Amino acid sequence: MKIDIIGDIHGCYQELKELTIKLGYSWESGIPLHPEKRVLGFVGDLTDRGPASLKVVEIVWKLVMEQKSAYYTPGNHCNKLYRFFLGNKVQVTHGLETTVAEYESLYKQERQSIRTKFIELYEKSDLYLVLDNKNLVIAHAGIKEELIGKSNGKVKEFVLYGDITGEKHPDGSPVRRDWARNYHGAATIVYGHTPVKEPRIINNTYNIDTGAVFGGKLTALRYPEMELFHVPSTMPYVEEKFKQFD
Repeated sequence: MKIDIIGDIHGCYQELKELTIKLGYSWESGIPLHPEKRVLGFVGDLTDRGPASLKVVEIVWKLVMEQKSAYYTPGNHCNKLYRFFLGNKVQVTHGLETTVAEYESLYKQERQSIRTKFIELYEKSDLYLVLDNKNLVIAHAGIKEELIGKSNGKVKEFVLYGDITGEKHPDGSPVRRDWARNYHGAATIVYGHTPVKEPRIINNTYNIDTGAVFGGKLTALRYPEMELFHVPSTMPYVEEKFKQFD
């Protein structure tokens, strides 16, 4: 299996385009396709905060649902947008407001189209992906070894939000345990969710959310070669959004 896994995009469409071109994908058809049949993987959080969330949704929907040439697993921002599209009561904050503003600026028919596509993408996607004969796991916020293969409320909370304690940091963000430090499984786990300045590689886990939407960079991990690629962000740099582990 040859897959190029991309970190949290958060509406950074331009960076997505530049990164896939760097990886050898052609956009001639309007979506990134590889001449050697490599496929793309997405760790979730396609939307919110960035300038072109709905464009990113459209591209990923076409790749996953129409072309069957990509893998996607949802992040917590995807989950919140899904609930918003269902008409559930959600707080339009923490970046969702940018996606909602884009959505509300569309004509009614376009709104219906993107809503239908995203709901389909979300509902037909697995909570996390186990690929390449169980050698590769893609999960938005990561996953503990003992949870791989399971699917319940506890697993859903973990893969969407990480190993949260229930406590909050002074800035309101959740306190999370460093699950990757204690991971000793054979499968390579690729995840995002927590922005880091450089990809964090520890115990066969790869955090590739390098904060594209906070002015960092958009990163991809080429599997099975285990090569990292990135492009710089066009967004303003926000130092305090990057969580550093010791």
